[in-house]
Amino acid sequence: MNSPSPTFDTQHFKQSLSRFPTGVSVITTHQLGEANPAEWGHQFVGLTASSFNSVSLTPPLVVWSLGLKSRTLPSFQKTSHYVINILSEQQLALCNQFAFGQGDRFGGVDYALGTAGLPVLKGALAWFECRNRSQYTEGDHIIFVGEVEQCGFADGSPLVHQQGGFYSAQKLPG
Repeated sequence: MNSPSPTFDTQHFKQSLSRFPTGVSVITTHQLGEANPAEWGHQFVGLTASSFNSVSLTPPLVVWSLGLKSRTLPSFQKTSHYVINILSEQQLALCNQFAFGQGDRFGGVDYALGTAGLPVLKGALAWFECRNRSQYTEGDHIIFVGEVEQCGFADGSPLVHQQGGFYSAQKLPG
């Protein structure tokens, strides 16, 4: 694994990256890791992520990444499917619940089970049910490529993250 040169400023790199606004998602799957489901409070795991992007239309592929130190990593590595839920501007509390919540992150969360039996969050702006097609370890993250088997969307505006804050995306005139 290559490391940046000793003079590379990692904090400056993070600040530079923060200038790029990203949508916010909650990714859900079955709890399949080494932890006991009772410790999680639920049979599902979920996390907030902003690393989502499209890859291909044919076949329909999307990509996201997860840090190697995430306690949810074993579940996402072992699962056959997961759901990427794109959050709307009204779902900031849900974003925070899945990012910082302790115990049952699904407590009080309204969802329906998709075709793979995984949570599709009510009120999500879009959702993608994915087969866990491939995984690549790069640096301190694992890159997941999902093959979209089902998807849907609703009207609304996305929740956007930039420079450590959350925003609503507004269309500019012109």
